[in-house]
Amino acid sequence: MNYHWNWAILFAPEPGGSGTYLHYLFVGLGWTLATALAAWAIALTIGGIVGTLRTTDHPWVVRLGNGYVEIFRNVPLLVQMFLWYFVAPELVPTAVGDWIKQMPPPWGSYVPAVLCLGLYTSVRIAEQMKASIQSLPRGQRYAGTAMGLTAWQGYRYVILPQAVRIILPPLTSEFMNIIKNSSVAFTIGLMELTGRAKSMQEFSFQVFEAFAAATVIYMLTNLVVVIGMRWLERKVRVPGLLAAPTAVQAAH
Repeated sequence: MNYHWNWAILFAPEPGGSGTYLHYLFVGLGWTLATALAAWAIALTIGGIVGTLRTTDHPWVVRLGNGYVEIFRNVPLLVQMFLWYFVAPELVPTAVGDWIKQMPPPWGSYVPAVLCLGLYTSVRIAEQMKASIQSLPRGQRYAGTAMGLTAWQGYRYVILPQAVRIILPPLTSEFMNIIKNSSVAFTIGLMELTGRAKSMQEFSFQVFEAFAAATVIYMLTNLVVVIGMRWLERKVRVPGLLAAPTAVQAAH
């Protein structure tokens, strides 16, 4: 039996009275982007710090960084999402746990989703930052020392400005991944794009239209990300560092 596509359903009113199903999906996209951007800020900050610390000359700092990476890298994202939502409130003091549990929707799902995605992605960025720094010639550090820079100043003024430029291409992939991985948050009740597509097909029984529309929205969103990151790469590109990303991506 041939299936007849019914794209008109996208312009039909959804049961909640917020507008059409298409508007309903775009509101979900808003929550997807809000989750991804907040998680991205956490991932960049923690991942950059951990990745940098893992290249220092302090063994105990390196071990702590390695332990952090292994913990979050070896647990599936879905399991981590459930741990943040169901288990974390039970591990903190009772007053804090009760406050977390009583957060009104969608914040009760949004905050765990952001923390989970941010920490999960941070270990991938930490690996990339470490590989990026290690791909630089050791003479870069020696030059900073010869100029009288401390280790911290060498990282700040010599190593990190180059390392950040090197990892921009893999960061594009990570930003796209965090947008896609935010779909896992619907399992804890966050009505982002995937959650709303699922809700749409349950109300309208138009499975193909709901998820086809969500797929197109994801593709267009990630296309904008790729274009923006490509522009940024060209803007900050430094001649002589063009071959380095290959080593970073291979290490990743």
